[in-house]
Amino acid sequence: MQKGLQFLAGKVDINRDLILLLVIGGLYSLGIFLSNTFVNIYLWKQAGDYITIAIYNLAVYIFQPITFILAGKVAKKVDRVIVLRLGVITLSLFFLSVLLIADQAAKYNFILGSLLGIGYGFYWLAYNVLTFEITEPETRDFFNGFLGVLQSFGGMIGPLLAGIIIGKMTDNAGYTTIFTISFILFICAVATSFFIKRRKAEGSFYFRRILEERRHNKNWRRVLNAHTFQGLREGIFVFVISIWVFLVTGSEFSLGMFNLVLSGLSFVCYFIVTKFIKPSLRKRAILAGAVILYGSIFIILFDITYTQLIIYAILIGIAYPIINVPYASLTYDVIGKAWKAKDLRVEYIVVRELFINIGRVFSILTFLVTVMLANAENVIPYLLVIFGTGHLFIYFFMKDIYLTSGQKKDMMVKEQITDEENR
Repeated sequence: MQKGLQFLAGKVDINRDLILLLVIGGLYSLGIFLSNTFVNIYLWKQAGDYITIAIYNLAVYIFQPITFILAGKVAKKVDRVIVLRLGVITLSLFFLSVLLIADQAAKYNFILGSLLGIGYGFYWLAYNVLTFEITEPETRDFFNGFLGVLQSFGGMIGPLLAGIIIGKMTDNAGYTTIFTISFILFICAVATSFFIKRRKAEGSFYFRRILEERRHNKNWRRVLNAHTFQGLREGIFVFVISIWVFLVTGSEFSLGMFNLVLSGLSFVCYFIVTKFIKPSLRKRAILAGAVILYGSIFIILFDITYTQLIIYAILIGIAYPIINVPYASLTYDVIGKAWKAKDLRVEYIVVRELFINIGRVFSILTFLVTVMLANAENVIPYLLVIFGTGHLFIYFFMKDIYLTSGQKKDMMVKEQITDEENR
């Protein structure tokens, strides 16, 4: 496996921990894509309204940033790998709870969403920090690209397999089966984490100080603004589209096929992007992907058919890799060059995730208020058009980021933070 990865990475060193982190990311992706897409449908079939689904997702994005802050404090006192295990174990408990609650899940939508948000918080804090520590600038594009490949593979196999299983089994037996498989995959991810080298951090948790750093570091402020707008799009798109696919087709298998098309194209595109988009092309790639992503919305706004949804899946399957690989790499590079990044990398990751979830929560709260005041079918298209601009704004913030110390703008930032330790 290491030789194969080395071939894809080119002339950069691929270490053992990097491979193990990719394996954990792959197991996580398969487990999540197998079941989490269908949790929204599971709740929809029980409640039949957007409000129940929105509240479930709102709980996820409220508890995720809260847990990020808690996980950040824990990560500064104990091993980051332990925090990763806490996340995977909590996600396992989430699927176990869905199994136990069964046909009463819609009544406990906020509690279930809270548990999932806690799991996400622990997992992604640790995973992002480990990514920052294990990768270097020269391996970052490869890592993000290959992780995208694994996520796309999980997105292809998971929902399609789940759709087939649910379609073949009677009543809720299919849902019970896929939730059980996800539970097992997360246990495997926990086991894999025991092979990663222990990584401890020392010092206090300076969350507020790094939150304030956006006033002194222009690049950091631009990154946080970009992530807020990323969250605005993700907030409602994460559940509205899957429900639309199910409503149009009435079939979990069709939803699985939708995700197969989306992730299949992403699978291929992540390989291409990883190989060909170099640092000098990052900003142009983000713009190109953002334009494709926003344009795809107008295909599904009115008179939706399954064919239109598949075309939409094709376009976003192409767009996301073009955006995500350079966007993630540029973000980590900004953090890597930020004030005291080596000592305060945990805090930088926590603050970044806080801003993503601010966008998500605002998006879902707006959705909830709107559908309570007006007919959901009439207002949702307008909400998609408005919040769909999120990734276009990502480009407008990221395009002004400069990382080379010799450039004037970067020097201005450096001058502003020269005396930070005395503040």
